[in-house]
Amino acid sequence: MEIPKWHTTLEQLMQEEIERDRQSVKSSSRSIDIFPISIINYESSSRSIRINPVEDDDDELDFDDHNRLHDNIVFVSGRKELVGEVSKNPEAEAWLPITESRNGNLCFCIFHLLSSGLGLQSLALPVAFTTLGWAWGITWLSIAFIWQLYTIWLLTQLHESPSGFRYSRYLQLAMAAFGPKLGKLLALLPVMYLSGGTCVTLLITGGGTMQHLYHILCENDNICHAKSLTTVEWYMVFICLAIVIAQLPNLNSVAWVSLVSAISAVVYCTIIWIMSISNGRPSGTKYSLSARGLESEMKSFTNVLSALGIIAFSFRGHNLVLEIQGTLPPSLKDPTHKIMWKGVKITYALIALCLFPLAIGGYWAYGTLMPNTGMLKAFAQFHGNHSSRLKLALIYFFLIINSLCSFQVYAMPVFDNFELRYVSIQKKPCTWWIRAGLRVFFGGLVFFIAVAVPFLPVLAPLIGGIALPVTFAYPCFMWIIIKKPSKFSTMWFLNLVLGSLGILLSVLLIVAAIYNLVTKGLSANFFHPKP
Repeated sequence: MEIPKWHTTLEQLMQEEIERDRQSVKSSSRSIDIFPISIINYESSSRSIRINPVEDDDDELDFDDHNRLHDNIVFVSGRKELVGEVSKNPEAEAWLPITESRNGNLCFCIFHLLSSGLGLQSLALPVAFTTLGWAWGITWLSIAFIWQLYTIWLLTQLHESPSGFRYSRYLQLAMAAFGPKLGKLLALLPVMYLSGGTCVTLLITGGGTMQHLYHILCENDNICHAKSLTTVEWYMVFICLAIVIAQLPNLNSVAWVSLVSAISAVVYCTIIWIMSISNGRPSGTKYSLSARGLESEMKSFTNVLSALGIIAFSFRGHNLVLEIQGTLPPSLKDPTHKIMWKGVKITYALIALCLFPLAIGGYWAYGTLMPNTGMLKAFAQFHGNHSSRLKLALIYFFLIINSLCSFQVYAMPVFDNFELRYVSIQKKPCTWWIRAGLRVFFGGLVFFIAVAVPFLPVLAPLIGGIALPVTFAYPCFMWIIIKKPSKFSTMWFLNLVLGSLGILLSVLLIVAAIYNLVTKGLSANFFHPKP
């Protein structure tokens, strides 16, 4: 039997047959053959299915045959593949941490999206308002929120290609859109920074917060300071805990860890803005943009760009959207983009309920007195003395839990990349002890970078500017290249404009970050992390 040269779905063919009196569709210009399939191999862990046509003496199938084959039939072009679950190397896909298990569901997607999309970076949002003010601050926050939500929608739609291949990694989609070499050049560094660099930042933040929590809970400060671990030792405690949790095998297995991360992030973000408002504004709180003093035009311009960067960087996790969607099982009835988009809408409704009150409430509480480090520092500075230690300790505790748990989600693409190298060379899956060794190695590497370059968060605006297109630009260009909308159509024009603006914003943020580093200087305290 000749295999058709184009792809379609069974439901479309069934509808055509109903409209044509349940007869086989035969066109003068194109013939369509419908054939049943038999499943010859099924691996439950990866939901990987290989299929072959079933021999049938009849050239046509009746309507009952269609109903019987509804759950399994596919139409392919020259290959024996299941639509929605196609891989260049199905066996390797089943061995890697991201695609090893495709038993995910809507709840798991929400857990992962919340864990990766809400975190410590949101506490800096009120800092942006000190430069932009009320009107522009709320306006730009709203624009950025809608913009990044739109690019997430683009990524969810691009996850499944017309040929059935699922792009379960951001880098895969970039290489498919821009070509293998250019895609790697554009996306590899930003994606790896957003994964590995975020893990380093989480270690620095989590380890330092552990040290602060210890001092808060200890009744006798002098004794506590004398017996306290050093900053490097607290980093070691954090990374050891993170490596233990990281032994969970794949992205689906850390879903409950992501739930803990999501709950802790929502709790400490909510607690800190509610307590800041309830404790009242400190004396001298102002909202005038001139309260910062007279500045040069260049300085004012770079401050505005830095404020826009803070807002842009508060939306993270785009480098994990395709990976999270890749954990969903394939379905001919419900494509994964429908389930994923439903999860995105629920997740970002919750994120909006955290970010907007945090930004607006934080600016209301502290105004231009807001420290450059954000809400946590402001609360400790202005309300730490009159608030009970328990309240501050509670915020620190949830921040530590969030850092430990979100570390797992961001580390998973790095684990996946490490194992891909092994699988490509050895042509077999990693054994448990090799997998554990790779994760211990990554933990050691993150620890070394955190100790060697403890000022990495200071460089975040510069490196973040390089990574910004991953969120705001690349998805727009990917849509144009892959979906090929008509030139000058609404989708073509919208994506071209947004993608170009994303690249322009990235360039401006890099320039502003370099300018600030040159004018302010950089305290490069190599191998001397500060508490």
